[in-house]
Amino acid sequence: MRGYIRLGAAGVALSMAFSLAGTALSAESDDPIKIPHHNWSSQIVGAYIVGKVLGEAGYNVEYISSDSQVVYTSMCEGDIDLVHEVWEGAFGVAFEKVVDEGCVIDAATHDAKTREEWWYPSYVEEQCPGLPDWQALNACAEKFATAETSPKGRFLGGPVDWLKHDAERVEGLGMDFEVVNAGSAAALWAELDAASQRNEPIVLFNWTPNFIEAVYDGKFIEFPEYGEGCKDDPSWGTNPDMTYDCGNPKDGYLKIGVWQGMPEKWPNAYKIVQRINFTNGEIAEMAKLADIDGMEPEEAADKWLAENDGKWRAWIEGVSG
Repeated sequence: MRGYIRLGAAGVALSMAFSLAGTALSAESDDPIKIPHHNWSSQIVGAYIVGKVLGEAGYNVEYISSDSQVVYTSMCEGDIDLVHEVWEGAFGVAFEKVVDEGCVIDAATHDAKTREEWWYPSYVEEQCPGLPDWQALNACAEKFATAETSPKGRFLGGPVDWLKHDAERVEGLGMDFEVVNAGSAAALWAELDAASQRNEPIVLFNWTPNFIEAVYDGKFIEFPEYGEGCKDDPSWGTNPDMTYDCGNPKDGYLKIGVWQGMPEKWPNAYKIVQRINFTNGEIAEMAKLADIDGMEPEEAADKWLAENDGKWRAWIEGVSG
């Protein structure tokens, strides 16, 4: 049903907050706008937020589970219409490729600034002097070893489909580490919690904005500065024969991408999407609601919408059918 939002557990209490009687837009097409669900909490909660806002504007929305790398090919094929969390460090190469090809539009850039990098809890500095310098980390590699990786240290990476090129970095910088990929974001946090309780050395993938920074004190590893050419020009950087001999961008973008046919098929929805804008704090809050407060993603989205009523209404205001 156009304009209808299926509320979660908090639906009855929040239904008044979502009422836009008399202001719902006339959707240009009854076809659903397809939004992907990936495998981290802020993205799933945010997908429901974006979808519910578009639903209030009169559009049908469909949520589809999708690999966070394959999704850009799916957008080119018209199978996904909107990706609202494009992280530069993880997905910039894949995203910019399809934008250059013309099948995906770079629709908007959030105020949020991102960083995705190797990270450690602060107590590890006592066990590995010289941190957060990457060379100090490498000198302590054996302290991070597990039965699986010994004598090399273990770096606990994110899921494989996040495509962080950690193995290429290890090779490019000549590090004595082996990359072991966690199956999910939840698995990362479980390993971090277990290591912290035992005061054991751990270095793992983390990012900001994220709820973790409010729960654990820690720092990102400082690798050689990122620059154009690091990922595709072997002559760039400290290793003349290898790529990825650098860290990730420290102030990366967080973008919204849409299928190239969206502005024609749903022109007013596209205008709304161009207004959608999340801050670092808002992205972190979405993750916290799910990962710390234990809310289901859709319920978390309802809560966020109720508490940010003026913000999301402004995305819709003045856009007419």
